[in-house]
Amino acid sequence: MSKYQIRLVFILLISIAIGTSYAQTTIKKINGNWELLVDEKPYEIKGVTFGYDSDIDNYDAYFKDLKFLGVNTIRTWATGNNTNALLDAAQENGIKVMLGIWMRHGRPGMEDDDSFNYLKNTEGKEDMYQNALEVVKTYKNHPAILTWGIGNEVYLNTETDEEKVAYSQLLERICSTIKGNDPNHPITSVEAWTFGLDWWQKYVPSLDIYGLNSYGAGADLLANELNKKGIDKPYILTEFGVTGEWDIKQEINGVKVEPSDTQKYDAIANGYVNWIQNKPANLGVFVFHYANGGNFSGPWLFTHYESMTRPQYWAIREAYTGKKPINNVPEIKTFELTSAKAESGTWIPLKLDVLDIENDSLSISFNYNQRTGSRKRRDQINKLEFRGDIKNGFEIQLPKEDGSVKIYALVKDSYNNVGIASTGIVVLDDEAKNIKYLVPKVTLPFYVYKDGEDDPFTASAFMGNYKVMNVDTQYKGDVYSGKAALKISYNQEYDWYGLGLVNPANDWGDILGGYNISGAKKFSFWAKANKKNVTATFGFGLIGNDKPFPDTAKKSKEIKLTTKWKKYAINIKNLDLTCIRSGFTIFSSSYGSSQIILIDNVVFE
Repeated sequence: MSKYQIRLVFILLISIAIGTSYAQTTIKKINGNWELLVDEKPYEIKGVTFGYDSDIDNYDAYFKDLKFLGVNTIRTWATGNNTNALLDAAQENGIKVMLGIWMRHGRPGMEDDDSFNYLKNTEGKEDMYQNALEVVKTYKNHPAILTWGIGNEVYLNTETDEEKVAYSQLLERICSTIKGNDPNHPITSVEAWTFGLDWWQKYVPSLDIYGLNSYGAGADLLANELNKKGIDKPYILTEFGVTGEWDIKQEINGVKVEPSDTQKYDAIANGYVNWIQNKPANLGVFVFHYANGGNFSGPWLFTHYESMTRPQYWAIREAYTGKKPINNVPEIKTFELTSAKAESGTWIPLKLDVLDIENDSLSISFNYNQRTGSRKRRDQINKLEFRGDIKNGFEIQLPKEDGSVKIYALVKDSYNNVGIASTGIVVLDDEAKNIKYLVPKVTLPFYVYKDGEDDPFTASAFMGNYKVMNVDTQYKGDVYSGKAALKISYNQEYDWYGLGLVNPANDWGDILGGYNISGAKKFSFWAKANKKNVTATFGFGLIGNDKPFPDTAKKSKEIKLTTKWKKYAINIKNLDLTCIRSGFTIFSSSYGSSQIILIDNVVFE
């Protein structure tokens, strides 16, 4: 039992003893304005989306930091192994939670590469229905729960009207059942902009609150959009920040122009007051995104980039408390390249003008990003070689890429704030131009599996008699090293089964994914079985050339496992590793009894 759970048990006992109950959330229309009430007291959501759910050891520090920013509510997209601890920590720090219930997308989209058929996959819909009910049953009595948040941008990422109707019917079934099981918390569903309004109105009457994701000045228009459609329901701005890339039209050398740090700050600090707080049907907002990012979204939307503080962080504080930054983020007044097009490897001079109000000591660095290829590659931000200093000026060396490349200047002060500006340049490279599958190049050693947290591949390719196979990617029992191992339990005495760790998840070669692991010479892993004479075939590469986006190499080896941890290796010299989308595969058969196989530290090196 965690320290938070022990305290909550104590609180519960006191509550029972004095005849009180946990907080109840309701919504009411009072004098023409919709209001959210907790125990009949008005509650305005001053929220953030929460991106540290896997960092359980630091929950207390994060929630204390959120209190400093004036935040009273967080939003999650789904539940997981740490949800109980997250809710306990939130309650301990006086913060409420919109708890997410994930619903799969009908096609690959802005958010992920998953796809689901709402017309044909009856079993999958039943799984989502049962999961939603289980989430509510498990957490409905937790005092930190404010509202349920079902799905995120599913209508936007579902292709046909027929599929949208099928999703709507499932959503209504879930909402109406939840209302019977939990009368104490309203139900919200979340959609991009206004894409859900017509469907919710027609098919999902059990929804209490509409959750709308909107960025930039569009947030100011939401109330009018609801009025035009005659909708008399409250809404929450479930994601908000500066205008996103998807709405940007202006380009520099083929790269979308990212808003300045000042614009990012003002969108939150001023936008909250002018576009959100004064709307009669609005119950509050969740600013996107309280998180530490190292990829494309980090500089644009996150509160922290590579553990450095961004303007968005201080803007949240001003929006919710009215207080200015304790220390200002360095402002990049000018960042320009002297060339619009050049060969890779060329050293390019640049113009950089920086202002720091506190005159802190500053450190400068440069990164790049390109916006072509797989999702992982488009997200990747890489270091650039540079030379020079603030006094004498800087030069950067263009990367080995072909096409439009986004260049970042990063200016860090002694308070750990970082100002970031960007621009674009066209880079020319014949070798890079001829790469067939544009996926991110990795640094070796590259771990396919290590502890089951933030691994690059997902255990989603189930094969054979998979219905009697159980996969635990974070088995905490008998591990070789670290926190966890991959445990595969096959609970039948006959037949075969298989598992693939793949990227993207749930895809069999129809979507570009995987990684460029060129340069690796050896593929190795540790494994053991629960009994003698268990034989399995281990390797990587699953998708063949009959698919649009195959693995560029496959290699496997049949191994007789022992009951003790042992390292196994496969020589992979001279293989084409430019696109490995199935990072680990295992196939085995059972003869006469069930079996368990444990795997750890799967790595290309």
